[in-house]
Amino acid sequence: MSATTLHISHVVENLERGGLERMVIDLALAQREAGHRCRVACLYETGALASELTSAGIEVRACEKRGGADFSALRRLRAWLRAAPGAVLHTHNANAHYHAVLAAFGLPPMRVINTRHGMGATKPRSRGEWLYRRAMSRTHRVAAVCEAARQRFAAQGVRPREALTAVPNGIRIDRFSPADAQTRAALRSILGFAAQTRLIGTVGRLNPVKDQSMLLRAFARLHAERADTALVLVGDGPLRAALEAEVSALGIGTAVRFLGDRDDVRRLLPGFDLFALSSKSEGYSMALLEACASGLPIVATDVGGNREIVVDGRNGKVVPSGAAEAFSIAMQALIDDPAETMRMGAASREWALREASIATMARRYDALYRGEASA
Repeated sequence: MSATTLHISHVVENLERGGLERMVIDLALAQREAGHRCRVACLYETGALASELTSAGIEVRACEKRGGADFSALRRLRAWLRAAPGAVLHTHNANAHYHAVLAAFGLPPMRVINTRHGMGATKPRSRGEWLYRRAMSRTHRVAAVCEAARQRFAAQGVRPREALTAVPNGIRIDRFSPADAQTRAALRSILGFAAQTRLIGTVGRLNPVKDQSMLLRAFARLHAERADTALVLVGDGPLRAALEAEVSALGIGTAVRFLGDRDDVRRLLPGFDLFALSSKSEGYSMALLEACASGLPIVATDVGGNREIVVDGRNGKVVPSGAAEAFSIAMQALIDDPAETMRMGAASREWALREASIATMARRYDALYRGEASA
């Protein structure tokens, strides 16, 4: 494959709001900026974020798959692949991958790259995972989004034709500004908190995996010791009503704000003093990358690739999943030490600039596309 323009066809389930979808959009935009020809097929509907690509001139196609085996959707995907055959077929997660590999069967050869986002299936022996493994014979490389995930997939028997590797996610660092006093003061005023309030922020869907319930219990312990603290939850989901009820039961209603789903997260982050991630499971968290890019110290649970982003004692603290007391102690240690908090925040930003940019991720994928030995 030449070192000139690449023709890249991405296949995803959809482009709704989420970490996987954000990564695909940013990667496709970066590839287009680099002069490559990119397009995206969505196995189901296009999704709320698709306009970011179409407005930049990147084609997005919906295959409108229904439940179960849908041969009409496969035919639509196959026609899309045939209409403008690409040198690279880049799929995202297992479902999109085995459908795309099947749709591409018998078409002109393409270099097939798959990215597994997150830590993989909770049921590795499911039919979907079986189909995914069958597709490995036509897959050149599989990229996990962190080393912890790569090791897990290797243990589960994921064996592409060439290699299973790790390509950490990246973000557009230039869109994020380091935390500063002016932004912090403005956010406190908007949320109705006193100027001296120490704000702890978290971003994520309100669901059982993110375990905001544990975070609320940890914050309640902290707030009992430090009345000048407040917690801000950005995101929405099926547990919102239950979490709001828990806030009331814990007696911390005046110190907690639910902001719902927001499209201005990058403007909110610099207003926080500390970022918290309480997940029971993670791959390579985009929320943590954005917190680092915003120069925030972090307290995170020890799951998935979190330790690859948060180095305990350097840019934050890592505690066991589900351990509310330990999480509370870690948050208080940072809140009580402003100098250490500032140092860790600077370390987060420095790490993000070096390791977490979309340009770094795009270069690593470019190496996979071209068949180079390492990403």
